[in-house]
Amino acid sequence: MIRRNDEPEQIGLCGEGIRSAYGILEEAVVRGELMGAALQVSRGGVALPPACFGRRTLAADGSPVEPDTRFLVASITKPIVAAAVMSLVERGKVCLDDPVPDIVPEFGQAGKEGVQVRHLLTHTSGLPDMLPQNLALRAEHAPLEVFIQHICRVELLFDPGTRISYQSCGIAMLGEIVQRVEAVPIRTFLKRSFFDPLGLADTTLGSTNRCPRESEVKIRSGEYGAADAVSWNWNSDYWRGFGAPWGGLVTTTAEMTALCQAFLFGGSLNGIRILQPATVAAMTADQTSAMPDLNRADRFRQRWGLGWRLRDRMSSIFGDLTSDATFGHEGATGTVAWVDPETETTCVLFSNDPQGAAPLRPRVGNAVAASVM
Repeated sequence: MIRRNDEPEQIGLCGEGIRSAYGILEEAVVRGELMGAALQVSRGGVALPPACFGRRTLAADGSPVEPDTRFLVASITKPIVAAAVMSLVERGKVCLDDPVPDIVPEFGQAGKEGVQVRHLLTHTSGLPDMLPQNLALRAEHAPLEVFIQHICRVELLFDPGTRISYQSCGIAMLGEIVQRVEAVPIRTFLKRSFFDPLGLADTTLGSTNRCPRESEVKIRSGEYGAADAVSWNWNSDYWRGFGAPWGGLVTTTAEMTALCQAFLFGGSLNGIRILQPATVAAMTADQTSAMPDLNRADRFRQRWGLGWRLRDRMSSIFGDLTSDATFGHEGATGTVAWVDPETETTCVLFSNDPQGAAPLRPRVGNAVAASVM
């Protein structure tokens, strides 16, 4: 699947720097500040083995994180679903400027007639991040199609293309666009078009068959950790099986590294092409800064490609030392994955402890970026 080498120096990485990245995570586990994590770094298409820390289950004496541990990666799902829509674009089935109601007619209500596919891909649609009924629908174990029905009825927060506002609802609509055009669920399309061709047997949108290798998530007290949320929180069978297009991907560090490498190398890995080079170039280029009606503050605050988040001017989510060409995404379960095309480096850091991982992700990113020789 991906080429491996145990020696950092042999792939152009400083061993001391990589050990520093590992040390950040190991020390956090020892101090009790992090439940578990796995980190895999690659350069030039060759990966170091996954480094594993802590445990994958909530019990204090629970099973350790291992190289084949499967993590719920949350919003890292979003650029993968975006790639599914972009595969339709490159085949001439969809255009970025297509109005969404042309594909999903019932979406064209409550002032949403002007929302384009481009707006969904760049978080400029005006849709809310989550539905007002999000928690209630989850508590009812509502299926995805019910969420889509509510999104089609919701009102916009602002005119499309005038602001950047993170919107999981927009990514849900991308999944619906794939289903309308291809007549298969988004999870089936991803498996058929991306995961199976690349040999990613442990990568699924949703986990309908839970296995012992799947990591639990340490959930903070409150709405997702309260007693009445046990049947629908991140660890529930309902949510793992739901397959949210905005956050339901389950995978391993090695298989996410393979996906990152496919984007690094223009849509192809080991001779298997999943996207065309022009498609990858468009997805990883700054698509928002040139939007004519975009709010000036948003234009300078953050940059988005098509599904991928680009290295922000005001954020160090990928670390402070990556190049301006870096693209990636983070996830609310404590995960991050990024690709720096200038150094041909990929970094996949999966955690199961959102609060513990939050301050560590940029520190690990800095250690990895500084290790490039």
